[in-house]
Amino acid sequence: MASANANFTDIIATTIESRSRKVADNVLANNAGLARLKSKGKVKTFSGGHKIIQELSFAENPNNGWYSGYDILPTGAADVISATEFTIKQAAVPVVISGLEQLQNAGKEKMIDLMEARIQVAESSMANLISAGFYSDGTGAGGKQLTGLAAALPIDPTATSYGGIDGNVFTFWQNYVQNDANTSTIEASMNEIWGFTQRGADRVDLILADFVAWNAYLAVQQGRIQFVNSKTADSGFQSIKFFDADVVLDGGIYPSGALSGAVGAPTGTMFFLNTNYIHFRPHANRNMVPLSPGKRHAINQDAEVQILAWAGNLTCSGRQFQGRLDVNA
Repeated sequence: MASANANFTDIIATTIESRSRKVADNVLANNAGLARLKSKGKVKTFSGGHKIIQELSFAENPNNGWYSGYDILPTGAADVISATEFTIKQAAVPVVISGLEQLQNAGKEKMIDLMEARIQVAESSMANLISAGFYSDGTGAGGKQLTGLAAALPIDPTATSYGGIDGNVFTFWQNYVQNDANTSTIEASMNEIWGFTQRGADRVDLILADFVAWNAYLAVQQGRIQFVNSKTADSGFQSIKFFDADVVLDGGIYPSGALSGAVGAPTGTMFFLNTNYIHFRPHANRNMVPLSPGKRHAINQDAEVQILAWAGNLTCSGRQFQGRLDVNA
């Protein structure tokens, strides 16, 4: 059946289009890790290609060295730049309107108000979808999910290739792991991860923890002065300090009282991130936009739909600067 209002899908599409930048910003603001990447300029679009290419430096220039006077300086070719490859992942949230709702909201202002409300729900749904993907290993939804932190910082960094590079062959492509911490040893384990992922002034700046790991860390912090990072707090996330890194509880509201949920860090896990080497790469033409401005009618229903769509992935260009801690509760 034809839609009750032939122009309504246009209103849906143009409303999404006009809000696309705001929707994208709000989705990033929903997750502490993505919010940090945005603040550091690590959200960078790409324009096309079969895969997302993320450049990285894996070795020093072998021609470096000391010299004196007229010494001959080495100028041999040095292959020190490589790149990782990441599959383009896609996400979508349909915004649906029935013919009856169109009739009931026939005035232009009412249409816009209704669509604003629908798009806000779609925005929230997309934010939760992306947040869940941010922590995933990329195998969810039949391998269609975002390749998130569980893939970038696995418990065994040599088990599978990541970004097209085998960590079992190339040791520079291994994140540091501590997976035997408990409440009494968590601080020592955190100290170890901090030390082994640091290179001069280049160090972890954000630690994302689920409720179990967060609570274990707080247990050894009782009675100590805790410093809150005002900049992180201004972004909507409460944090305490571990050295000068922000420790943020990013566990979400868990269903049925469980300690693991769909949108937060895995149970008992801390991800130690040097966000200089973590990147969020949306496609320039598919970053929270209507999937197509054309009309989409249901074949056997009096309804229309427009789709809020996103494509891209989370990438890493320095796996050795990242760490993971798993707490045995």
